[in-house]
Amino acid sequence: MTKSMNGWASGFLGILIFSGSLPATRIAVMDFDPVFLTAARASIAGALGLALLLLFREKRPVRGDLASLTVVSLGVVIGFPLLTAIALRHVTSAHSIVFLGLLPLATAIFGVLRGGERPRPVFWLFSCLGSALVAGFALFQGVSASLTGDLLMLAAIIACGLGYAEGATLSRRLGGWQVISWALALSLPVMIALTLWTMPASFASVGAAAWGGLAYVSLFSMLIGFVFWYKGLALGGIAAVGQLQLLQPFFGLLIAAALLHEAVSPAMIVVTLAVVTCVAGAKSFAR
Repeated sequence: MTKSMNGWASGFLGILIFSGSLPATRIAVMDFDPVFLTAARASIAGALGLALLLLFREKRPVRGDLASLTVVSLGVVIGFPLLTAIALRHVTSAHSIVFLGLLPLATAIFGVLRGGERPRPVFWLFSCLGSALVAGFALFQGVSASLTGDLLMLAAIIACGLGYAEGATLSRRLGGWQVISWALALSLPVMIALTLWTMPASFASVGAAAWGGLAYVSLFSMLIGFVFWYKGLALGGIAAVGQLQLLQPFFGLLIAAALLHEAVSPAMIVVTLAVVTCVAGAKSFAR
């Protein structure tokens, strides 16, 4: 398998894992406070990440890497989880998922600004077309919206795109799982303190589903998914592999349908096929 194909395969596995993040978060915030959920998931993943770094005796990042690791922490450890958790108090899982269709474009833009990538003009055509298809699908669904929820999701997309691009650039030097582990370790003291501060007086009212949601976003969304995702972005290119995120809304809707019993419309299948075509086109003209 070539380096590029290995990157696309790793990126695809990462997207499959991330696709369950918003449905799992939606389930978790039914019983957990959004701030506590954000801090708890980062603390659990951070403790595991730090343990892995110590176990494999990984070399510490140099001082010049700390600024980039801080950006990763603010973007994907704190920003995206917190903003989406709050947003999911205002909008449904299905409504929030379609916003993820804007994430590939955000990642590609930050890939140019932070990673120095220069995709061909035709790439941007396919990327914008794919994002437009997903946005159009959201409007076609006609889901009742909340302005607050929508603005929070847009802010989350910007934070996540920046964190993805910055982490992918850093992964070329440190490695994929090392980047997210160091970013989590960097934020661990603050996240532990915030977890203890926002911890509810009792967990008696927390159901098994919410605990399951917390476990998923802590282990898979916050750590395991990034192992594959950052590796994919580093090997295949931030802008190119980032287009796989166009598929995330549809995988997420399928998961939401299974877990939250939301209907899967024929329009979703049609748009999914069109988006796959855009991903293939963007891959062809990424470099």
